[in-house]
Amino acid sequence: MIYVVEFPEQGRAKAWFAFERQDFARKIYASDSMQEWEIFDVVTPRELLELVEDTADEARSTAIRSLAGQYGWDTPLYRADYLLGPGVFQTSAVSETDACVAALESRVKTCRIYWSDTQATAALENDPVFDDDYLAREALREQLVALEILEGPYG
Repeated sequence: MIYVVEFPEQGRAKAWFAFERQDFARKIYASDSMQEWEIFDVVTPRELLELVEDTADEARSTAIRSLAGQYGWDTPLYRADYLLGPGVFQTSAVSETDACVAALESRVKTCRIYWSDTQATAALENDPVFDDDYLAREALREQLVALEILEGPYG
């Protein structure tokens, strides 16, 4: 299980969970203003050209041909706008998880991600982010109780 606590610029913190990394990514994509392929994508110049062929967008076609000339037509290119900048492609691998974490971090004041039940449970006592925010601690605790990782008050 993955647990996320979001601390917005204003208002109360909220906690949520994902079953695994793919579920985490799905939830980020569903809640973000950018398209999924802007948050994270792996595509070759050949595939990019096929996507824009029907649009008659000569500027994009020229840019894609430039990428192909630089890297080859079948080289995987990574796009992660929150990490690399809008529309930037690179050959160095970027993980989908890192791209999704960057998307999440871009829209909150701060956040905490706990990648396991053990980390989340330990955070209730050890993460200083909760020292001044009892409601944030309770939000995480409620997630852990709901998923039967911790016993509830009546448990």
